[in-house]
Amino acid sequence: MTTTTFTLVRLHHVQLAIPPGGEDECRAFWSGVLGLDEVEKPPVLAARGGCWFRGGGIEVHLGVEQDFVAARKAHPGILVRDLLDLADVLRSAGVQITEDGEFPGHDRFYAADPFGNRLEFLESHN
Repeated sequence: MTTTTFTLVRLHHVQLAIPPGGEDECRAFWSGVLGLDEVEKPPVLAARGGCWFRGGGIEVHLGVEQDFVAARKAHPGILVRDLLDLADVLRSAGVQITEDGEFPGHDRFYAADPFGNRLEFLESHN
C-alpha cells in the first residue's frame, strides 16, 4: 500500500449546466425560490456566462453549455432541515416534486431546476 498525505476535506461546489442565456432563470430559482446568495464570479470566468450561488453550507455553479442537455440522472443531493416546508415552497413556485421514500434513514424528494436538471433534497430522520 502506498503512503499518502492528502485528505479529502469537503465538496467545494457542484456544477450544473444551463443553456446560453439562462442566467436570469437561475437567479429566479436558486436565489428567488431557494434563498441562496449569488456569488460574484471572477472576471475571467464571468466572461463565459453562468452564475454561482452559495448558502446554507452549499455552493452551486451554473455553467453555460452550448449544446445543453439536462442532467436527468446525475444530480446533487442536498440535505435540508424541514423538507416538507421546502416541498411547499417549491410547489408554490410551480416546481413538480417527485417523492421517494427509498433512501434508508431519510425522507427525500426529487425536483428539477428550470432547465430540467435533477435535484435531490433529503432530510435525515435523526
